[in-house]
Amino acid sequence: MSDELSTVFKALGHPTRREILDILKISPRTTGELNDHFPEVTRYAIMKHLNILEEGKLVLVRREGKYKRHFLNAVPLQEMHERWVGKYMKSAASSLLNFRRAVQDKGGDKPMDSAKGFRIEQEILLDAPRDEVFRALTEKVEEWWEFRIAPKGVTSHFTFEPVPGGQFTEKWGEKEGAVWGNVYYVNAPEEIRMHGHLGMHGAVNSAYTYRLLEEEGGTLLQLSHTASGVIQEQWEEEHSKGWEYLLGTLLKKYVESN
Repeated sequence: MSDELSTVFKALGHPTRREILDILKISPRTTGELNDHFPEVTRYAIMKHLNILEEGKLVLVRREGKYKRHFLNAVPLQEMHERWVGKYMKSAASSLLNFRRAVQDKGGDKPMDSAKGFRIEQEILLDAPRDEVFRALTEKVEEWWEFRIAPKGVTSHFTFEPVPGGQFTEKWGEKEGAVWGNVYYVNAPEEIRMHGHLGMHGAVNSAYTYRLLEEEGGTLLQLSHTASGVIQEQWEEEHSKGWEYLLGTLLKKYVESN
């Protein structure tokens, strides 16, 4: 962990790299688009800064045709917060629970934007075998998935069927419940893809994917979440922070302590 944090601190140590992260927080960018933001910096220097940010896992690169698009990955910042700030500020974690508001929001009092979409890409390195991580994401999801759609004060339980046509469901009472995801692709233990609103409502098409790569004696979990349709302004930030908390804190603690 100390080596991982060292690369994060190094990546954050230059003002240009911090500014790049601020830009990517707004939306993903290609190398050329980032270079346009820094007319006094050479393209070579921008690429060097991006390489350092990639080494710190703060930037993820996804190829789209002939272009490479760069995404902010805030999970290492969450880990740094846990290590250096969280244990001294017990209430700080509550600031990452915006996702809870998203899944509990019944709508009606927040303005809706016109049709648009978002894409979230995150990675987290877990010190556990890939098979164990896959089981935690599916068979053991009840043990670490904190967010609930059930009414406040009502106990609910999760089940996850990791097969094509299976569902990730939350149930309470005799007939009440909600579907968090419908499984449409499984290649265990490497990948699972789902459709699911994840607390959003209305005319929204949402899908998310877990990819598990064996790396350095552990497992690199890659999350991709895309949504399009009539999207409320705050949903992208809420879901990004929610995933950081679910995967970077709750899942990580669960798989690394069992």
